[in-house]
Amino acid sequence: MQPTSIAGIILAAGKGTRMKSELPKGLHRMCGIPMVEHVARAMKAAGIERPIIVIGHGGELIQDALGDAYDYVWQREQLGTGHAALMASPVLAGHNGPVIIAAGDTPMLQASTFEGLIQAHTASHALVTLSSAVIADPKGYGRIVRGPNGDPVKIVEDKDCNPDEKLIDEINVALYCFDCPTLLRILPTLSNSNAQGEYYLTDVIDSVQKEGGKLTAKVFDDPDVIVGVNDRWQLALAAKEMNRRILKKHAVNGVTLMDIDSISVGIDVEIGGDTVLEAGTILVGKTKIGSACVIGPNTKIENSTVGNETSVVSSYIDQAIVGNKVWIGPYAHLRPKANIGDKAKIGNFVEVKNSTFGVGAKANHLAYIGDATVGSEANLGAGTITCNYDGYNKSRTQIGEKAFVGSNSTLVAPITIGDGAFVAAGSVITEDVPSDGGAFGRARQVTKEGWAASRRGAIKSANH
Repeated sequence: MQPTSIAGIILAAGKGTRMKSELPKGLHRMCGIPMVEHVARAMKAAGIERPIIVIGHGGELIQDALGDAYDYVWQREQLGTGHAALMASPVLAGHNGPVIIAAGDTPMLQASTFEGLIQAHTASHALVTLSSAVIADPKGYGRIVRGPNGDPVKIVEDKDCNPDEKLIDEINVALYCFDCPTLLRILPTLSNSNAQGEYYLTDVIDSVQKEGGKLTAKVFDDPDVIVGVNDRWQLALAAKEMNRRILKKHAVNGVTLMDIDSISVGIDVEIGGDTVLEAGTILVGKTKIGSACVIGPNTKIENSTVGNETSVVSSYIDQAIVGNKVWIGPYAHLRPKANIGDKAKIGNFVEVKNSTFGVGAKANHLAYIGDATVGSEANLGAGTITCNYDGYNKSRTQIGEKAFVGSNSTLVAPITIGDGAFVAAGSVITEDVPSDGGAFGRARQVTKEGWAASRRGAIKSANH
């Protein structure tokens, strides 16, 4: 690392027993991404190029979820925050600049929080800069103990506080900036002689003070710095607040929100101006919505792209691409690799999977279109089904431009319906239909005069 760079450590090795989950605590999601990734992204946005994430329980899952944009170190035994920071020492070797340490369960931290801490640390020329806040009820938090000159001298964990220390209302918010060489020198000397039998990162501050090193504290009045997530209820409350911030950002940028209490938008979602989100809309993952769209009500779209001036009503779209001026729904389902061209229409109770619809193509009602290519301006009647799976293999259906497929038709793949071809309603089509050809794949109708009356008479006689 360069001497002038800023390093960062995120402590994410704990199991989080109060979450009551087999999933690592840091992997519980808020607004589309894991909690620990919120912290990591904020660090990167503040100029920390490669945050170091300390992992333990379920560490492989964290690595898989967050990818290779970060450095990872293992804490095989959870022996406290000081021990966790010590595990990052090999990665920090040779780093002479500041290092920030934050908890992986504080997802509300923002880049500005880290920037403020870095600025305070740099301006003070301190060896340690603490983050603190003054709150009315400090129970459960470590207390900041200040000396006669007003400088902080130590942090005492709540369980280790004496009666006088418990009255202190300035709390430690578990966010620090250290001079890296000082941190690396002191970490191996920490003792675990405390109520928890753990190595506390906070004891580094005590050691610096005893050596006569300079300490300072950055007092934050931003409530975000004290928002830690320890259980599912706290997760839900934090997620609600973050969602409101995301919605506000989009509203300020020109998106209309019809009901902010029922709309949920992930942190990575992009939405164009003049788009309207109706009640019950959920947008997650790497979703991109164009301008002047109407989405909802009661619609979920994930990891998909929707063009401009498109309406999606009461439907579910997953890993699909939708063009401009398209109508989707109500109750449509676009599954992965559905690609819907401009001005197409996917109507009520239509399911599309791994299929492409050309410009202006339509499937208005009650259809299943899987593994198919539908040409421009083709019209698929109600009840059209592509039989794409024979129990062993998937096969494709090709439907040409301006082809017409009548209602209640079954297209048995692999099959090709040519441009401008006509398939009669109620047909089972097992052979290719040439361009401009007509196919009638149904049994000939037989009509018998008086048959219904005779049948009723026979039934009546049998019942007597």
